[in-house]
Amino acid sequence: MTAVAAVDLGATSGRVMLGHVGHNELRLQPVARFPNGPVTTHDGLHWDVTALFTHVLTGLTSAARDEPDIVSVGVDSWAVDYGLIRNGQLVAEPFHYRDERNLDAVETVHGIVDADELYRRNGLQHLPFNTLFQFRADSLHDIDSFLLIPDLLNYWLTGVQFAERTNASTTGLLDPTTREWDDELIHRLGLPRRIFPSLVDAGVPVGPTLPALGLGSLQVTTVGSHDTASAVVAIPATGDDFAYISCGTWGLVGVELDDPVISDAGREANFTNEGGVDGRVRYLHNVMGLWLLSESVRTWESAGETVDLGELLAAASGVTSPVALFDANDPVFSAPGDMPARIAEWCREHDRPVPRSKAEFARSIIESLAHDFAAAVQTASELSGKTISVIHLVGGGSLNALLCQLTADRSGLPVHAGPVEATAIGNILVQARATGLVSGDLESLRALVARHFTPTIYLPR
Repeated sequence: MTAVAAVDLGATSGRVMLGHVGHNELRLQPVARFPNGPVTTHDGLHWDVTALFTHVLTGLTSAARDEPDIVSVGVDSWAVDYGLIRNGQLVAEPFHYRDERNLDAVETVHGIVDADELYRRNGLQHLPFNTLFQFRADSLHDIDSFLLIPDLLNYWLTGVQFAERTNASTTGLLDPTTREWDDELIHRLGLPRRIFPSLVDAGVPVGPTLPALGLGSLQVTTVGSHDTASAVVAIPATGDDFAYISCGTWGLVGVELDDPVISDAGREANFTNEGGVDGRVRYLHNVMGLWLLSESVRTWESAGETVDLGELLAAASGVTSPVALFDANDPVFSAPGDMPARIAEWCREHDRPVPRSKAEFARSIIESLAHDFAAAVQTASELSGKTISVIHLVGGGSLNALLCQLTADRSGLPVHAGPVEATAIGNILVQARATGLVSGDLESLRALVARHFTPTIYLPR
């Protein structure tokens, strides 16, 4: 038996999964799960990636003990954030993308390259935490290199520095057509070109793990290191007429294309062209996602209240009175804090009914997300010219039956929910193909997923 190990790091949790893969086999075995989240220090909001790496090593040690024949390890994570390297060492724990330092940097960057030209160059949805804005908030003059989060962990595993393209595409400094660093843009923004690592594709062998880690000689392989890129690999689609929603902390809603769509309409709709595995393009829009619900639950629990998520969602499903729809993408909801209070204030300011109970808050959040998901699917179809007959909703949000049903209702399209662990599956499949356990294009990999994972289907009512 041969297997690969996926390190899958999300904005609220991480996991190490074993994948047993063959032409007629695709089986996941959870090995380790651990929390992840922001840490507030004297200078702002950070990620504790050192602790995260310790969890990863513990998980990989357990995986190697459970399955001695691991042929590869691959790492994926959230996008845009990075560590700065000097003399081979991490300078400080990376800033969290929700840190407020990025806001002033946006104005500085747009003073050099206006928003219209920036979109023509990088094709990215404007988000104030895109890497190029974060760079303007950092001092880079004495830095040797930067590494995005999954690339940083790969460096700690192997000693090799590089930038995998799917995640590099979220920096705002990659040309979406050539898939190379945009040297002219880098120069105009006054960024030191020397800090940009060499680019590599998903599915490339990196090298063995360092002996000092005590993992033996596990081989590391690049995957779609942006977690959404890996999740899209594992869409159990049987045709190309699908939209996808990768739903967790964020809801990433879009279609898969062969070429980027760089248009004024796309910029106005805030659609992004991000790199996918095998040179595909993930043409999508970022929606705030289940962060709204999880941050609300955190707020209630911090006030001493006990919240059972299953019971809360059941109560939300039972709400029959109309609830307010609010703009889930409003920047007011971006930072950590009292989410119910912000939603209530937004409703008052926009003359909408304020939710009166936890169940109504939850229903309002899920109705608003479903509305924005459906609108983004329709816009993706209109902007790309792609016909959509089905929506595949994967990730943790696929367990939220109310969200799936309301998305089907509002879009008028069937929603196929699952697999939950799509990101880990996509990570595993790219490794399996790179190491010869399976072969074929993305459609072949998706067919394998479809044979082994049966989605839950929600028809529009």
